[in-house]
Amino acid sequence: MTLLVIIIILAVIFDFINGFHDSANSIATIVSTKVLKPWQAVIWAALFNFIAFFIFRDHKVANTIAKTVYEQYIDLHVILAGIIAAIIWNLLTWWYGIPSSSSHTLIGGFIGAAFAKVGSWKVVIMANLTKTVLFIFLSPLIGMVLAFLITLAVVWTSRKANPYKADRWFRRLQLASSAAFSLGHGGNDAQKVMGLIAVALAYHNGVKFNIADMPNWVPVVCYSAIALGTMSGGWRIVKTMGTRITKVTPLEGVCAETAGASTLILTEQLGIPVSTTHTIAGAIMGVGATKRLTAVRWGVTVNLLWAWVLTIPVSALMASGIYLLLHLFF
Repeated sequence: MTLLVIIIILAVIFDFINGFHDSANSIATIVSTKVLKPWQAVIWAALFNFIAFFIFRDHKVANTIAKTVYEQYIDLHVILAGIIAAIIWNLLTWWYGIPSSSSHTLIGGFIGAAFAKVGSWKVVIMANLTKTVLFIFLSPLIGMVLAFLITLAVVWTSRKANPYKADRWFRRLQLASSAAFSLGHGGNDAQKVMGLIAVALAYHNGVKFNIADMPNWVPVVCYSAIALGTMSGGWRIVKTMGTRITKVTPLEGVCAETAGASTLILTEQLGIPVSTTHTIAGAIMGVGATKRLTAVRWGVTVNLLWAWVLTIPVSALMASGIYLLLHLFF
């Protein structure tokens, strides 16, 4: 029981950290375009993070996370080690202002801890891991292409509009696009530890895991934690996402957020845990590329790419070590 309580507490802490780590993704463009002040933006994003609870009720992403490792190789030590590793990596990347993926660090930690227990890759359900790894590259690419096409379409449609009136309208529309992106963020990211809590409860109760049997309090707590985390902000990452990749106007903010939201909602429906960081970064690049390729600071994106690629293996390595240490104390 003690381990189960610790897992639930740390899982909720992870969701809170995920919220403030990823809040920059939700608010970066709307803050950089000065449509909302930072404190207004985090409240706006947090509100729609929680509203996602009432929209995404199938918990497909939670199910995918829970089924990254075969059930027979899961125990409370594996889950605990994975969550601890994910928290450490999230805090490290937040401290250095690196927009890494909370989703992938959690998956990497879960796999690494299970590997340490068994000593073999047979613990991994390869189909679920493969689609997750595939979307490390596909989600920013989809976001980029969608944002590029949406921006071109919007620019062409509003080419004869009065610049002052158009800017005012796009500032209003950015409230809607930012809200949609926050809905997608909540719907995808809040589900990630939800899956691990559900697995831990199933293991503790000695029953076979089924996401449909998850108690109602689990999603409520997870959505609340990520919303509160978002309200606490993630100012170190806002600078990278909002200004260092490319300069963003209200028009471009609307296009980037619309593309990002579309990608997140699509992947949630497919049950694929993707990174909101990867998605919005790709969308911002797509928007910047419509002006000219040199408008995107590709040097920054190369550094981001390294963080994205390293997240799963580094988290897995940390979780393996943590799993071995836990056995010394529990």
